[in-house]
Amino acid sequence: MFRTHLIRTGALSAACLAGIASAAAAFAAEPTDLPALQVQARAGRLLNPDAALATKSELPLAQTPMSLDVLGRELLDSQQIHNLNQALQNAGGVVGGTFGRRGWDDFHIRGQSASHSVFLDGLRSSAGNRMAEQVHGLEQIEVLKGPASLLYGQVQPGGMVNLVSKRPRAINGGSADAVLGSFGLRQWALDHNQTLGQGRAALRINAVAMDSEDATDYVWSRERYLAPSLALDLGAATDFVLIASYQRRRYIRQQGLPLQGAVLPNHPGELRRTLFTGEPQQAPYDGQQWRASWQLDHDFGNGWRLHHGLRWQSSAIDGVLVTNEALLADQRTLRRGGREQHWGGRTWVQDTYATRDFGGLAFAQTLTIGVDTFRTWEWFAQDNCRVGTLDVYAPVYRGMSCSDTRNRDTLSVVTSGGLYLRDTLQWGEEWQLLLGLRQDRSRSDTDDRLRGHRQRNEDHATTGSAALMYQLVPGLRPYLSFATSFIPNGGLDAQARPFEPERGRQWELGAKYAIAEHILLSAALYDLQRRQVLQADPAHEGFMQAIGGQRSRGGEVSLQADLSENLGIHANYAYTDASISDDGGRRPSTVGTPLPNVPRHSGSLWLRYDPGAGTNGWYAGAGMRAAGARPGYGYRLPGYVVVDAALGYRQQGWDAGLNVRNLFNCDYFSGGLARAVAVGDPRTLSLRLRYRY
Repeated sequence: MFRTHLIRTGALSAACLAGIASAAAAFAAEPTDLPALQVQARAGRLLNPDAALATKSELPLAQTPMSLDVLGRELLDSQQIHNLNQALQNAGGVVGGTFGRRGWDDFHIRGQSASHSVFLDGLRSSAGNRMAEQVHGLEQIEVLKGPASLLYGQVQPGGMVNLVSKRPRAINGGSADAVLGSFGLRQWALDHNQTLGQGRAALRINAVAMDSEDATDYVWSRERYLAPSLALDLGAATDFVLIASYQRRRYIRQQGLPLQGAVLPNHPGELRRTLFTGEPQQAPYDGQQWRASWQLDHDFGNGWRLHHGLRWQSSAIDGVLVTNEALLADQRTLRRGGREQHWGGRTWVQDTYATRDFGGLAFAQTLTIGVDTFRTWEWFAQDNCRVGTLDVYAPVYRGMSCSDTRNRDTLSVVTSGGLYLRDTLQWGEEWQLLLGLRQDRSRSDTDDRLRGHRQRNEDHATTGSAALMYQLVPGLRPYLSFATSFIPNGGLDAQARPFEPERGRQWELGAKYAIAEHILLSAALYDLQRRQVLQADPAHEGFMQAIGGQRSRGGEVSLQADLSENLGIHANYAYTDASISDDGGRRPSTVGTPLPNVPRHSGSLWLRYDPGAGTNGWYAGAGMRAAGARPGYGYRLPGYVVVDAALGYRQQGWDAGLNVRNLFNCDYFSGGLARAVAVGDPRTLSLRLRYRY
């Protein structure tokens, strides 16, 4: 079947929950002469036969031998998700927002940091994750767990996140939203689709304007987002879409609380959760990002299919960071640091692969061969700032000053390319074998313009994966997989030698059970190891060694189901044991020390009742998010359970929905840093009024 990315009229994801029906489902529910489209009015199906785009495969999710969560538009809308960290709380084994509301997306997958493994439409976002993604412009979010180097090259071994943009559709219509919420939240959003002529050509425009304050004093954010996309009709065998976006974010960074008085006892008492430890007059972070790309799919008619994606991206961000250093002897006076930071970057990336199916019913083979390349430039400069101490129990803010005394000024250029080959073999309905191999070459050039030092690192690596899946009984498919990864380590050691690249490998034993047409139960056990992890060199202060090791072991269970016409469930649980496996022989030994911000137990649940997007009446949702106790940097964070709820009413194109996150206002910490702890989100209300036309 020829993969089409553009004109779709059904539900898109395999892990989405039908709480509040999305605009996309509303489009599909519009009256039409085609009976098939009228069937699609049962908006909110959790599963459909399409594969996730991240797999570069036509295999349905129930037949994909890897752990993969797909968070669809219906789920995001039903929970009124406003950022990527919130969305990823629906994926098992993923912990997000561990550094607080700092304006960037940060998350761990299977106990390992994965914040810089973000892809958009199958293409690398950038070398560094500096701008939080706007989720309104997404059709779905795909979380691929474990090493993904076979298909994507240099990615962190815990996993990766692929964001799928909204694309033009062969219909006219759209939706307009107005959202009011806690802490001054005001958001206006538009999603408009317009056909161009009688063919498949269409234009789609997504736009967002958001202003919000924060639970922390003096913290605020402003965001503007515009994303037009244009599909061209180049014939029945070709899909071609142009996608562009512009995003601007201005915000004051929320830096958390000092450890004493928050997670550690302090004799003056407990700190206010709303305390701001920065300076009210500090310059806000101001970031802008431009993207322009195309996606091409073509069926040659002789069995070969081609996919080609290309994107150019440019970004710039400036702002002032005020850091928590330490409390003085009186345990109430906070010593602070300050830096004025400047980033600029450009990324050019392309991915091209061809696929062909061979064989028949008794034996089938799908061969994929591809090449991807990227080149990214990133500038970073930092100036010193002077900021006084602060009485955290009776704060008096006295301002700060930033000088032209620059302490960092670097330019990094990374050029990389990879050739990959994957072969999927199928024997009847029972056996499936997936084999893949990849060769990467990478060059990193760093120019320290402050010290006049230039450095070049060149790396190459061969990675691969293999997976075997067997249908034990109809619908039940256990599998065993093995995958490897690599990431270049930039810099030099104490002997001025370049570091060896970091390498990862994972064994996974899992099973997928398609109990019924719209019920998928997945489970997996895994053992993930990283080698040549950078760590401080104890014999040479200020230098690093590529000798460290980390290991994650655990298991995950997820359920995505439509239990009836109106009732659906999205649930997951994860057990994660992540620790240091090799410390290079340091004394005292740190082997076995748990990795920070990774809970052993975590999970989420979301239930929804919805009669369907084309039906007038009430709909509702309820669920919970939980994380067990987890280590910080020399301290321990307590576990938490928070409850979320939703209620809405739909009538003749109008849709009013109220969502409450952290219904019982649970006081918790989302994560921690070396000298500060990140405060979790308090109870927040979000009232959305949507009109579909």
